[in-house]
Amino acid sequence: MVDKETVLKTNFAKLKFSKRGKVRDIYDLGETLLIVATDRLSAFDVVLPNGIPFKGMVLNQISNFWFDELKDIVPTHFITMDVAQYPDECRIYNDILKGRSMIVEKSEPLPVECVVRGYLAGSGFAEYKEHGSICGMTLPKNMVESSKLDEPIFTPSTKSSTGHDENITFEVMSEMLGKELAEKVRDISLKIYKRACEVAEKRGIIIADTKFEFGMHNGKLILIDEALTPDSSRFWPKDSYCPGRAQKSFDKQFVRDYLLTLDWDKTPPGPELPEEVIAKTTEKYLEALKMLADITLR
Repeated sequence: MVDKETVLKTNFAKLKFSKRGKVRDIYDLGETLLIVATDRLSAFDVVLPNGIPFKGMVLNQISNFWFDELKDIVPTHFITMDVAQYPDECRIYNDILKGRSMIVEKSEPLPVECVVRGYLAGSGFAEYKEHGSICGMTLPKNMVESSKLDEPIFTPSTKSSTGHDENITFEVMSEMLGKELAEKVRDISLKIYKRACEVAEKRGIIIADTKFEFGMHNGKLILIDEALTPDSSRFWPKDSYCPGRAQKSFDKQFVRDYLLTLDWDKTPPGPELPEEVIAKTTEKYLEALKMLADITLR
């Protein structure tokens, strides 16, 4: 399967456009939605001008892999990514849709990001250094960057389609969703993170942290959006893990690290990426897909 060109944006005139997220373009098919994973890349919640070849396909295939792995824990919105089963009106776009799209159930998304952390990294480590806690949860003293937590922790945040997400406490989340639903979301998030860690570590990948989104479909809670991809998670190579420093990664941390060397205030517009950064990022995404799902795209 070859990605002939980088897909930054879709405009399917024959389909009903719904919305455009940081990475995905969504079309309304009536009873269902068509989600197209483009090659856009966001960092620090800013969509960058360059696309990453193969990225949308990698995200789509990894999400599909996890939806299948996790379906006994929680229902998901996934219906199919087989373009042969798509409605007739979609098939004229199959050259773009193949490999980077899926049809899903419609749902009412919950207004929170469900973040689970198993290791101390990123904004969690920054918050820990300043306060000794994350989202109101106090952690042991003298922990270092990339330390493994005794138990994974659930640290929800607000959800923004354009701006910066903000960490909130579980109590605030409970006020937003109601205590019973908030507890259910927390418990399922922790359960699927632990399952995913077991699966990934057998394949040589540590999932340091990740975020999930949930929605309500016919009165039931379902897992939506993407699942455990390099965009929504920190993937570290297990064989080189060493606490006390930043880790090598299979995700877009490589891009974040490059951006931190620039004089950029993390607000739009994002800076252009050099060819070598784009190529290295593509390589890391493809490697993650191969290790996790044993799928090769080129």
